[in-house]
Amino acid sequence: MTAGDAGGTAWERHGNGPAVVLIHGFGLNRAMWQWQLPALTPRYGVLTYDLLGHGESAPPAGTPDLAMFSRQLLGLMDRCRIERAAVVGFSLGGMIARRAALDHGDRISALAILNSPHDRSPAAREAVRARVRQTEAHGPAANVEPALERWFTPAFRAEAPETIALVRAWIMRNDPAVYPQIYRVLAEGDAELAKGLERIACPTLVMTSSDDPGNTPAMARAMAGLIPGSRLAILPGLRHMALAEAPEAVNTPLRAFLRDATTRLQESANGSGTVGPRQPGC
Repeated sequence: MTAGDAGGTAWERHGNGPAVVLIHGFGLNRAMWQWQLPALTPRYGVLTYDLLGHGESAPPAGTPDLAMFSRQLLGLMDRCRIERAAVVGFSLGGMIARRAALDHGDRISALAILNSPHDRSPAAREAVRARVRQTEAHGPAANVEPALERWFTPAFRAEAPETIALVRAWIMRNDPAVYPQIYRVLAEGDAELAKGLERIACPTLVMTSSDDPGNTPAMARAMAGLIPGSRLAILPGLRHMALAEAPEAVNTPLRAFLRDATTRLQESANGSGTVGPRQPGC
């Protein structure tokens, strides 16, 4: 593993091979991918990083939006001399990945969108806005326990208190002044992504859980229907953070998708840096 700081972005690289970038969800940090790295690093060069305002990265310099987070991703890829990469985004990370694919499609070789919102109804959007207002008044503690209930099944919360405590601690470490600003990006950003998904041309996987209340199967099916040739996976009996509760349920379709996508790329590779060993510089 190598690690460092690039322009205020804390990052780590693991393994060698075709480049895969993992973008974590709101309120979390790059450590959330600990349940996926063992499945991916034997075959891929995996880059994880903390979004601005999260983990060990710097706070946003201005009002955060999806374009800012997309620029952070592309700037880190430039710093690491990654011309193209498969990008896997979870929740807010899936929104950032879509923004990057729409704005910089030539840099995204494949796209995996995990448990991410799409085109919320007015009532669903207002419910998220209400939670934003709660955090503006009271910080991350305002709704951390309801979030954990939405994210994990009751059985898992009872059986794995260490994991629940770890995720709770990640959320509580967020800056109470910055947290609501980025929460608002999660609340509002799906609207700007609702149109134009038909322009995404790279291989795409859309995945969610059957019992994820904020990132529903209906949303995933709608996204998959708009993105040409995309692959859909609905994980039964799981909630938002399936990747921590049941890693193999997520890792199996994700590995299969990346294997198929990188095989296609290798067959047509022209030495652009899309595939192959880790590039120097990061």
